[in-house]
Amino acid sequence: MDLVSIVTVNFNQPEATCQLLLSIKKHYDNNVEIILVDNASDENCESEFKKIIPDLTFIRSKVNLGFAGGNNLGISFAKGDFILLLNNDTEVPKGCIETLVDELKSDDKIGLLSPLILYDDDRSVIQYAGYTHLNYLTARNSQIGQFQKNVGQYDGVTTKTGFCHGAAVICRREFLDKAGLMDENYFLYYEELDWCEKFKRIGKTINFTGKTQIYHKESITVGKDSTIKTYFMTRNRILFIRKNTSILNTVLFTIYYVLLACPKTILNLRNKGRKDLVKWVIKGLMWNFNHKKDSKSLGFKIN
Repeated sequence: MDLVSIVTVNFNQPEATCQLLLSIKKHYDNNVEIILVDNASDENCESEFKKIIPDLTFIRSKVNLGFAGGNNLGISFAKGDFILLLNNDTEVPKGCIETLVDELKSDDKIGLLSPLILYDDDRSVIQYAGYTHLNYLTARNSQIGQFQKNVGQYDGVTTKTGFCHGAAVICRREFLDKAGLMDENYFLYYEELDWCEKFKRIGKTINFTGKTQIYHKESITVGKDSTIKTYFMTRNRILFIRKNTSILNTVLFTIYYVLLACPKTILNLRNKGRKDLVKWVIKGLMWNFNHKKDSKSLGFKIN
């Protein structure tokens, strides 16, 4: 098998990361390069991780670089012809990596490829089987297959899709070098959608395959309706549009976002008793009026 570099990022979730490493070790002892980036976790668990896989490349960042920055740091150490990004809260079954590589090699137009993703707590339920294409005027699309029972409806299917899924995505190194790394000023959320746009701009497709799957412990890192999630989801939705569409589209989207989408979000938060999060919707929105789209400022203090 061609050398595959697996990059995963840990932030204060050593147990989940160990489960991922154990699943890799079980099926892929010597055929992959494993790069583990620790995103300034409270504790350094390098020795614990290396008890499972002694020859993994461990990189401890002094600051939290976010999802994009952590993965980019790991990619900079990768030697493989194929780069596989895996969330630390996933597990891989036997045959997964070989199948992903074979699919990439079967079609050189594929830029990024994600497998079927199943919820780990009930592996009969689908989380991801692709995305519909985005409506760039509203920045809305849908996750295909989510919450469906997996009865083989996507088995053997490889198809173009709107976007990959950041929990598990693979690409050729040569295409990555042309498309570029993830934009780190997203920090969290929308960075993989933006990454897909980069691959589309070099003439490559974004694909989903149901020929293999991974298991995902969803929401293990960031809780629902948290401060950080509310802020970056608001901020990055408009940032994505600013980076990837025309000025006219950006203006039309901003009108929709300011007058309809954000007020609806605020109303929903108030109805759920989360008035504390309303200010983070406003802060995320206002960041875009106060910063250029390539600004390095996050507008949020990361611990």
